[in-house]
Amino acid sequence: MFFKNYRAVLFVGAVILAALFLFSYGLKYDAGQSLVQRLALGAAAPVQKLFTLCVESVGNAWTRYIRLVGLEEENRKLKTEIGELEARMTLYRQGHLEAQRLQALLSLAEREPYRFIAARVIGREQAALAKTLWIDKGEAQGLKPGMPVMALPGLIGRLTNVSLHSARVQLLIDEGSSADVLVERTRQQGMLRGAGSRGCVIRYISKIQDVREGDVILTSGLSNIFPKGLLVGKVVHTDRADAGMFLNIRVAPFADFTSLEEVLVLAGEKKDPFRERKAAK
Repeated sequence: MFFKNYRAVLFVGAVILAALFLFSYGLKYDAGQSLVQRLALGAAAPVQKLFTLCVESVGNAWTRYIRLVGLEEENRKLKTEIGELEARMTLYRQGHLEAQRLQALLSLAEREPYRFIAARVIGREQAALAKTLWIDKGEAQGLKPGMPVMALPGLIGRLTNVSLHSARVQLLIDEGSSADVLVERTRQQGMLRGAGSRGCVIRYISKIQDVREGDVILTSGLSNIFPKGLLVGKVVHTDRADAGMFLNIRVAPFADFTSLEEVLVLAGEKKDPFRERKAAK
């Protein structure tokens, strides 16, 4: 049964062995290019070719494997470098955006005749009625309750609670907030109140007064909290249909309270060296 199944293999093996034997015999006795030797060479040539192809295939496959391993390692290193560069670019981009914000705040500080203390927003409280921020400056930096807080392009609120190294800012839209304001165009004065998600409202301006959508609202300076002339917002809606004596005026603050990251605390008037020298004389 064994010989029946493998007789073809055994026959080829026998032919190859015979050819190799005859070839080695001819070389040993230098019998010249006999017919037997030529037959042996002819039979051995395909085997040698097949063996050479197998060796070359294995060698090429190993070379490709080594090359692929090297490429995979190089690809991993490149991915790591790309990740590091992307992280560095993100930091540079964040730094650039922060520099732009700080430059804008600096321009605001230079435009206003007051002394400011810059602070970073470190927390938010957005309850149903309370709209507040927490900043990273406090008593140690000279802050006190009641100081106005500004961001581009104008007023955003005032300090209410101050600890050693932090402070709470009550925003203009907080329903407990109030400020004396006036309409820039007509100089009509009223009281600004926070209205939460609706922005702010102005009360106590008579219905006979001319207040229009788009009018700019400024602080009036009547209270001891906010200096006169700070930008607050603009009128977005007026209503005379109410049965009362006063207009219903809704105001949208200029500042975007949802994106505040840095603010300026108005800490007092700027020192005037000329005035100080004059007073000294």
